[in-house]
Parts: sequence; structure tokens; C-alpha cells
Amino acid sequence: MKTIKLLSLLLVFIFESCGTSISVYSDFDKSIDFSQYKTYAFHRSGIDKVQISELDKKRILYAIEIELDKKGMSKSETPDLLINIFTKEREQVDVNQYNAGWGYGWRWGWNPYLWGGQTYVTTSTEGTLYIDLIDAKKKELVWQGEGVGYLTQNRNEKAGQINAFVAKILAQYPPKSK
Repeated sequence: MKTIKLLSLLLVFIFESCGTSISVYSDFDKSIDFSQYKTYAFHRSGIDKVQISELDKKRILYAIEIELDKKGMSKSETPDLLINIFTKEREQVDVNQYNAGWGYGWRWGWNPYLWGGQTYVTTSTEGTLYIDLIDAKKKELVWQGEGVGYLTQNRNEKAGQINAFVAKILAQYPPKSK
């Protein structure tokens, strides 16, 4: 019975630490009719302030263009919406100890009579991407999407991960009507 509990606990830990999931949230002005927005442009002065690499900015903006094009929106010099992005990151440090030998829980838990255990330290970076949609005429925020997930430094996976972040965030735009 203990083995089953330990196995299920281990599986939960593995799935939670994989880093493949992206949590998304959105908020919007409920008084706005979002069907009026057909065109967009990037808010360059805001995007220039984002402190990430220029290559990652390009990846994010390209992914936003693709998703908005899928929704029938088009880029314009006289847009209905201005799009701004904001990012933040947080370093996550996990410390896990594994005790070798016999004792309480057999290799699990703390036992002062056991030695030879190992401590594993892993780090990961949790990133948050905000996508703001601003009414171009009123200069007011009308919709904000947020995606939170673990980032990769693997350049081969970076574009795909950014595309997944943006797609999942913008899947919530336009908001569902009541």
C-alpha cells in the first residue's frame, strides 16, 4: 500500500515539474463590443521597453501576427487596436533529498541514523507573458491575456514554446459573449 502511495506521489511530482504546461488567464472590459476591432498594430514604444532579447521579441510578435490573422484581423497603419507585450520571469529552485539505506519509509523521509543520502538541486525559470490590447482611439486597455509557464534555453525548442504560449493566450480572445 505504501508503495502505491509513493508511486502516485512520484508521478504527481514528475508531471508537475515537467514544465510543459502553460496556465493562461485573461481579463477584459465587459462594456466593450470586441467585434468592432478588425485591425491592429504593435505599440512600438511599449514593446521597445520589454527587457528580453530582440530575437525573442520578434518570435513573440510573429506568433501574435499568426494568431490574429487566424482570427480574421489584419495589420494596419490606422489600427483599431494597439498591441503591447510585457514579460517577467522568476527563478525556481527545487531541493530534493534522497536517503540511501533502510529506515522510516525505506529511502523516503528523514532519518538521523542514515547517511550517504544525496541532495539534488534543480533550477528552472518560470516566465510570464502579458499581451495587452489597447483601443487605439481611446488609448485604453480593453483586454489583457497572461500566460505562465516554464521557459527553455534550448534554441531549437524556443520558437515552438513561444508559439504555444501566444496561441494559448490568444485562444481567449475575443472574450465569449454572455
